[in-house]
Amino acid sequence: MLSTWGGNPVAPVLVGREGLLAGERIPVIGTRVTFGRNPENTVVVSSLSVSRFHAEIVLDDTQGYVLRDCGSSNGTLVNGEEIDSRLLKPGDDITIGDQEFRFEVADAMETIMALSLPRSLTLDDDEIERGPVLRVTVAGGGPVGLSLALLLEHFLGAQVNITVYDGRWRKQGRKIVWKDESQGNVRRQQVVTIQSRQYLSLPEEVQARLFDPDSYTEMWPSGPDSIGDHHPRNMRIAYIEDRLLEVANEKRGRIRLVPARFGVEEQQDGLAGQHVLAICDGGRSHTREHFAAKFGKADESIYSLNGRHLQDVVLGLRVKSGLADPMAVLLTVGQNRFLLNSLRGEGFLNMRLTEAEAAEVVGIDPVRRVFEECIASRPCLMGRDEHGDFRCSTHSTLFLPALIRGSALWKRVGEGLRLFGVEPGELSAVTSFRLDMVQRPRFTAELLPPTANSTGTYGFLLGDAANAIHFWPGRGLNSGLASAISLARSLNGAWNGKPFRDADFLRHEAAMSMLQYRHKSRAWKAMVTTDDKGDTWAIKDIIAHGIDGIAEEPDREADTATLLERLRGIRSRLEKRMTGLPDDEAILERLGTLESSTLRMLVLSGAWDTLTMGGEEVDIDIFYGRDSAAAAAAVEALEPVAQV
Repeated sequence: MLSTWGGNPVAPVLVGREGLLAGERIPVIGTRVTFGRNPENTVVVSSLSVSRFHAEIVLDDTQGYVLRDCGSSNGTLVNGEEIDSRLLKPGDDITIGDQEFRFEVADAMETIMALSLPRSLTLDDDEIERGPVLRVTVAGGGPVGLSLALLLEHFLGAQVNITVYDGRWRKQGRKIVWKDESQGNVRRQQVVTIQSRQYLSLPEEVQARLFDPDSYTEMWPSGPDSIGDHHPRNMRIAYIEDRLLEVANEKRGRIRLVPARFGVEEQQDGLAGQHVLAICDGGRSHTREHFAAKFGKADESIYSLNGRHLQDVVLGLRVKSGLADPMAVLLTVGQNRFLLNSLRGEGFLNMRLTEAEAAEVVGIDPVRRVFEECIASRPCLMGRDEHGDFRCSTHSTLFLPALIRGSALWKRVGEGLRLFGVEPGELSAVTSFRLDMVQRPRFTAELLPPTANSTGTYGFLLGDAANAIHFWPGRGLNSGLASAISLARSLNGAWNGKPFRDADFLRHEAAMSMLQYRHKSRAWKAMVTTDDKGDTWAIKDIIAHGIDGIAEEPDREADTATLLERLRGIRSRLEKRMTGLPDDEAILERLGTLESSTLRMLVLSGAWDTLTMGGEEVDIDIFYGRDSAAAAAAVEALEPVAQV
């Protein structure tokens, strides 16, 4: 039905501004137009944030076109305001889930011509010039998923359309932001170390946004994974997530952010229209498990002792340390009981637990007086409340060991705080992590084959969904970023509008296998140690033996001398790459604050296996040539040497 506007025949039209229908012009024809996920709707919007029958536009003979919400779960907005029913005017912005339209009027003849022409004839010059568009879905909007999206946008520009899903997001106006604690999302405040081999491969605009001078420190010395004189950088993971999401929000034409968990069952039909599904939703990925048969069965046996899959449980203590970074690094590398990674002293002091200690990591409901394992199984973060107790904001439980007078575990926590110069009041929260690893047979799989109506869909495991790694050696995020960089380069090189083949991802699969081998072999050495007889033991069992298996009193003098000699050796290896390392007097003063039983524990735990931690790193540039920022920086760093 046509109407007149200013005396001319016009037809209302919806112009897609954001979402899967961005750029589409949808004429409003007839007396009723419906919107929703169900295929029976006039306008089908395949998104989890859209209800099956979400909204409708009806023609009211006395008023005009009226938009009505049909009882949707996420509501319908006009010009940012939620409505039940609203008379539409030209220029109104309509938001249905994560899809936005502009309500406009057009010349009736233009609308009729647009409907009658084949779709290929209605493309504008830009659409013709940009070539075929690669359609990518990313499950998981953490640092790895967002980095992949930004890298693809950087490489392919208008030739890529990316949709990223994450249930930890919410919509705020026209932006997507992270939910806060009151909305059920406890942000990760851990500090991570990003190696220069990875961050130099990110787009320059991403690097500029990430590396504000106040946002990072260079706590750890350069090593085999450093490019030129670019040191590894310590950053808070929540800050990384915030900056990457900010940049992605600015790429609205090519990156669509969906504040919902990717549900593969609900998205099965839409997945057939995607060329790529990147699975980046963590070590407990539901998406990966749905496609488990495609990627193959993971093998636990390689990371087992005596037929039992080995796991570590770590107590995470959010602290503010008074130690200088060089002292903190030296103490961390010198033993395997505690690990501090911080940003100007603020971060998490991680404590490796024995099996008996791990069983004590429980909460208690003070009202019902029942034990809860939320801190051990979710895991939840328990922050210090106004009474000084550690309380879970989600489940209202209290951390039991901190409540028990004389708790042996809590006493050992206090020893760790003393070792790293943390005052009792500077411990602000506790959490826990359960760490284990498996060997994955493959990281790339054809999920849906090409058909007459689709080009086929390839799936990729990235980040922790691919290689969950024990964080003691500090390579989890780096492995994830490297996997995103590798996939982005493979897709950039292989995309030509035709169906993908296994051969297109040989280099990526090889890079992923190298990352798995290097980082997991390193991480395994952070879980086990070998005695003088060549027998392999779990480090946590060595610590347990020191607690309960030695009858005689510790020899404080001998243990202090052993630790001092160990720390001297580490210092001599680090001093060429790190300034400000403590002298013997400062080390002895620090060790002197500890009880004899703690000194014995640090001796028994052993130092980091630096022979395994060091050595050659995985350089994915060997597969992709010298076209990356990291490779360019390496060449630049080597040029002065060549001239000499």
